[in-house]
Amino acid sequence: MSNTSIRSFTELWAWQKARVVRKAISGLVRNWPAEERFRLVDQVVRSSRSACANIAEGFGRYYEKDNLRFCRNAKGSLYETMDHLSVAFDEGFLDAAVLKQHWALCEEAIRVLNGYMNHLRRLAGDPNISEPMAAYGSDEGPIFTEAPAEVRGSDELDEAQDGSYPEH
Repeated sequence: MSNTSIRSFTELWAWQKARVVRKAISGLVRNWPAEERFRLVDQVVRSSRSACANIAEGFGRYYEKDNLRFCRNAKGSLYETMDHLSVAFDEGFLDAAVLKQHWALCEEAIRVLNGYMNHLRRLAGDPNISEPMAAYGSDEGPIFTEAPAEVRGSDELDEAQDGSYPEH
């Protein structure tokens, strides 16, 4: 991108990265089970499309603060897409390598979107232009770790056959 002014949302790196995610998700879900077409497939496709749409809509807003609001929605949609990918992994629709690949695309889109949002904050005169640095992605270790015991609950809940909960 040059130093000239941006005339279209399609020139934004944030939109371009979100578009990569959208296209990757579109290709990924083609082989998922037919019974998931109106469930998980629909949700993950919608969330990936929403990220691009929100960046585009925000670009069309007159005020930077309006644009920022839509960028926050786009960021939320990217995180939602990541959650849907974790469901697909848990259900066995994709393996760890494919999950990591698509997860990394989402993380890259989020990083670039954060940069665009910081730019908009500067233009709006917001003194809080930076988010704390967070380490995204890693090739080491599992993607998901076991939830802490206080969140998991007891094994008694897993063993209840009649659908009732044990008394505490």
